[in-house]
Amino acid sequence: MKTASRGRRLALREMPSLVGSELGVSNWYVIDQAQIDMFAACTHDQRWIHVDVERARRESPFGTTIAHGFLTLSMVAPTATEVWIDALETGAILNYGIERARFINPVKAGGRIRNRIKLIAIDDRPHGTLVTTENTIEIDGEMKPALVAMMLTMVEASRRSA
Repeated sequence: MKTASRGRRLALREMPSLVGSELGVSNWYVIDQAQIDMFAACTHDQRWIHVDVERARRESPFGTTIAHGFLTLSMVAPTATEVWIDALETGAILNYGIERARFINPVKAGGRIRNRIKLIAIDDRPHGTLVTTENTIEIDGEMKPALVAMMLTMVEASRRSA
């Protein structure tokens, strides 16, 4: 089975042969309380389960604060860039949206996550190529992932590699 890998260049024309394959797995990233607090400040989501360490220790079923689901989801972009987007030999690549996202397991403050990416589809469109990937954000030491999201990425037609 072919897979994209760090340090390897990936031509858009190769991608149809990779449909159904794992493109790769990102590095581990720690989601610490400082990052959770910054996300809370940016999004105005100051719910205690995210930012009140003492109350979360006492009242949360997780025994600690947890990352916002959308903070975890936001990690899909940089981890996808690491795994396959930077390897793609092309110009402009745009986030086209999320087909679906399911939040399965919360990420506790201090938890480590990584993204396991599978290529689902490649669809040529009039203005580019739509790439659909399944992104599974895994939590170190947990059986269930934090989330699974089907992401849509558009590779502009004017910049596609031959």
